[in-house]
Amino acid sequence: MVTTSNIKGYLIDSNNKLFGVSLSFSFLNSEFIPGSRVVDIFPDQFSFNLANKEINDNSRTQQLDNMTLQSSSSPNTAIVVTDASVKNDIATSISHIHAFNQPMIKTVHHAAFITSTEAELFTIRCSINQTCSIENISKIIIVTDSIHAARKIFDDKSNPYQIHSTAVLRKLQHFFAAG
Repeated sequence: MVTTSNIKGYLIDSNNKLFGVSLSFSFLNSEFIPGSRVVDIFPDQFSFNLANKEINDNSRTQQLDNMTLQSSSSPNTAIVVTDASVKNDIATSISHIHAFNQPMIKTVHHAAFITSTEAELFTIRCSINQTCSIENISKIIIVTDSIHAARKIFDDKSNPYQIHSTAVLRKLQHFFAAG
């Protein structure tokens, strides 16, 4: 039974379904045992590409446009664009998923009493879950303005976001192993 006294933060989707009750973290999860981690097993299957801040906004927009056009023509690539923000203790997270010849998937979640990093991680988590369920996808490109949150997924040190990290790493491990 979950009571409000042991909920650190909670997430509610557009159908009023409760998600993400904060649980305690266990280092015994296989996702964090050296040699079993995604970064150890699949080191060449993911990367972080940072925007060059010295490039003007028009050039960055052109780079994103080119990447999107190039990836959209690949039947095995999905593009995920995520964003989250917090205002008056209410977080809103939005993700858009596009895959070749597939209808666009848009997901909106609202959350109360969580940080913007938690909201970003939850958005990435849900997007990866949805994208992994699309048939024949072997490459996922995630575009986010919160690279610090995305890097937390692969951080094996204790941090308050590990409930999301564990879920994402488990899904990615299955995704990479299937590819």
